[in-house]
Formats: sequence, C-alpha cells, structure tokens
Amino acid sequence: MRILQRPFNWLIKKRMTHLERFMNHPLEVQEELFKRLIGKSRQTVFGKQFDYSSIKRVTDFKTRVPTHTYEQLYPYIERVLKGERNVLWPTPTAWFAKSSGTTNASSKYIPVSPEALKEGHYKAGKDMLAVYINNYPDSQVAKGKSVGLGGSLYPNDLHPGSDTQYGDVSAVLMKNLPFWAQWSRTPDLTVALMGQWEEKVEKLASITAKNNVTSIAGVPTWVLLLLQKVMALQNKRCIHDVWPMLELFIHGGIAFAPYKPLFQAITSKELRYLEVYNASEGFFAVQDQVSSEDMLLLLDHGIFYEFMSLDEIKKEHPKTVGLEEVVLGKVYALLISTNAGLWRYQIGDTIKFTSLAPFRIKITGRTKHFINAFGEEVVVDNAEAAMEKACQLTDAILSDYTAGPCYLEAGKSGNHEWIIEFAKPPSDVERFIDVLDTTLKKINTDYEAKRYKNLVLARPIVHCVPQGLFYQWLKKQGKLGEQHKVPRLANDRRYLDEILSML
Repeated sequence: MRILQRPFNWLIKKRMTHLERFMNHPLEVQEELFKRLIGKSRQTVFGKQFDYSSIKRVTDFKTRVPTHTYEQLYPYIERVLKGERNVLWPTPTAWFAKSSGTTNASSKYIPVSPEALKEGHYKAGKDMLAVYINNYPDSQVAKGKSVGLGGSLYPNDLHPGSDTQYGDVSAVLMKNLPFWAQWSRTPDLTVALMGQWEEKVEKLASITAKNNVTSIAGVPTWVLLLLQKVMALQNKRCIHDVWPMLELFIHGGIAFAPYKPLFQAITSKELRYLEVYNASEGFFAVQDQVSSEDMLLLLDHGIFYEFMSLDEIKKEHPKTVGLEEVVLGKVYALLISTNAGLWRYQIGDTIKFTSLAPFRIKITGRTKHFINAFGEEVVVDNAEAAMEKACQLTDAILSDYTAGPCYLEAGKSGNHEWIIEFAKPPSDVERFIDVLDTTLKKINTDYEAKRYKNLVLARPIVHCVPQGLFYQWLKKQGKLGEQHKVPRLANDRRYLDEILSML
C-alpha cells in the first residue's frame, strides 16, 4: 500500500475550509457546540441533576452548574469507571486516559468517549496535518513513517470482567487509530503499548532505526532519549544519517526553547518544529504559523471553553468569562466542558491570549505549579523565560530543572532554590545565576519587589547536578514514560528535598 503525496496533500488541505470557519466565526461556532453538548446530555444523571432541559443560554449554564476540580467531579467519574452508563455523557465509555498530574500526585482517570476520540483528538490531528501542509506545500511527510512515544493500557480494575481499559492518552489514541493511520506509524502496537518503559525504548529504537521515518511526536525530553538510542545503535552522531527524510517534530507538554539546541546538534538538515496543546481531556490548540510559536485555539473539536482569572480560583463561586470577554496578555485558568462529560472542569493549566482574531494562545503554566512563598507569584512562564535568557548569555544547554522556596529563618532572608541539569554547563555559573535573577526581576514586578535590597528574598541558590539525576528520580518514583514530566516549580520543598537527598 502506498499513499501518493500529492493527492494526500490535496485532501488534507481541504480541511482548511473547516478551520477558516471557526477562525472567522469563533463565537457562533462555540455557541453551536455548547448547544450540542447540552442537548445531548439532558437525560444523563448529571444533566437531570442540573436540569439541562431548561438551559437555553450559557448564562443559565454558568449560574446553575458549579465549576469542578477533578476531585469534585470524581464521584461521577467513579460511577462511570464502575460500569454505570449515562452518568456524565450518554455514549458508553470504554476508555479512560490515566493522567499523572504532578509527579507525586494521585493519578486521574479521564473518560474518553467515542465522540472525544473521533470529533476531538482525531479531528484535531487531521487539522494539525492540514495546517502543516498548508504552511509547507513541499512536505514529504506522507512518504514515510511516523513515530510516537506512547504509554500502555491496563484492564479497568473497578469494572472487572468488562472490556474497559485505562492508560496514557497516547496509548488510548494509538489503540483506536483507523487502519490508514496504523499503517503510517511505527512500530506496531505490540511494541508501542509495552508496559516496561526502558525495555520499550530499546525495542522502539531497534525497530524504528530500520524504517524511513519522516516525523516524530512526543515530549522533547523523551524524544531526545529515543533519538540518542537510535543513533547509538547505528553508530551515528546525526539522526539524519539514520532517517534522511526526517522533516517534522511535533512536540508539547513542556517549553521547547531550552531543548532546541539539543535537537539542532544532532540534525544535519532542516527539522521543522510544530507545537501542539493536547492532553488527556482533549486536543486544544496547534501552532498554525511558521513565523510564530503561538497556537490557534481549536473551537469546533468537542470542547466548550471558559476562562477564569487567577484571583478567582479559590473562590467558592468563581467568575468565568467566554471568548467574547478575554483580554490580550492576561493569564487565565482554563475551564472546559467536553463531549466526554467533563462539565466546567478546571484542567489545571493556565494560558494567555496573544491574538483575538483569530484566537491564539500560549501556555503559561499550571495552576498548582508556581512559587509564591513570599508573595512573589513566580509562574512557569516567568521561569522558562529567565532560564532561556540565562542559557543564551552563558552558552548553556538545559536538560531539566525544578525550583522551590528556601524559607525565611531568623535574621536571614529567604531564597529560591533551583536544581538544574545541563546538557552543556554554563560558561560561568555565577553569571548564569545573575542573569536568571535579573531576568525574573524584569518580567515579574512582585519578584523584583521581594528582592529589593535582599530584605525578603536573597539571590537564588542554584545546584548544578549530574546528567541523569532527574531520570533516576523519575525512575525511583515509578514515573518513567511519555506522560510524566519533571515539575518546574513548586510552592513547597517536596521535590527539592527528594532530589537533593539523591546527590
């Protein structure tokens, strides 16, 4: 079987008409989607409890239905896990995406309905390809195989004897891919869905090294690990010596800028980078411009959006706004209502809008990943920007990092304490710390105020640790794999103390 590139490109580009509709008519498209979601769920347990039959407008919905964290929605999800039907969504749910949350947090089990697969993840995947091919008409990506680092699947223990399963969302998606998509990827599912991560990576490298790979997708840290394994097996120092037609890396999950030099170091041709924002709960956005890393918010993919100011998060009845009220540059917590039955669900991510016509966003962090032990309100977006600047000015290449507070003591100021693993150490560590500190002051006035004359916060403490330490920490936690990432910031010392104890 062979896919001809030109017809493939023509067919996929036809999807641009659909994309242009919601780009040009965003509010109307979201309104239509909202009505479909409410209409289909009127007879569910949840829909009856909140009288969906009488909901006519979004204002009715927001007045009647409370916002939900995972813990608040879990009693309903547990009923679905145990096999009860028509609880949150009318369609039987056979799949659950296991989301790791933060590294030490309890796992979350997110229902994945047939509609969430077809009208959400897969539809967005096709649209992602349409955007890419529209931007690069010369693409040869369909002439080879794609590689994706996936998780594993397990039987649902809460409903023994059933055919329901849970696993990383990547595993759920791979298992349900249509035949043409299965054909275009490598390796086969017996390897891709293996449970033992380190053994799987070895087999992935061995098999994929023999294929004509044109695209690869995943979290940068884990993809680098695979590429290094592939090159080592072939005794090559450049990935294009193994995969000469490799043209596209689809990435997400963590900020890519610090890792770009690592990819550039192992490529001899242009490798195009495409950022996506997808999660267990849905596929939210895709980078749609060659000249910008901002991502187009996907508005007709089974998800109705609301946005919450950060000062509303802890309120009993928080206020949210719709697309018609959002402001450029302001940081919002993201809420979603989906075609899998997640209603007014606080996903835990924060974003900001960079464009309102069409709606484009950047991810700024997690609602639980920040440092505010001294009123400084440092978020992941601040940390990434400061880290990138410090690396640039000291010729350093980042591998991984985390940071947290060093608390005030009698007669002493507090600090921020950073644990950083470098692929290439800074030329001057002290200058690296100074640039990190200075950049944070420039972009965060609260941090600058707390650093004034060292009265509250003193200069940051930085530990440069050996390569592989974060990998060993994740392994110790049983958290190796595509869905697991090192938490960048924490408002306590649980990660700092655990990692420093391993030195």
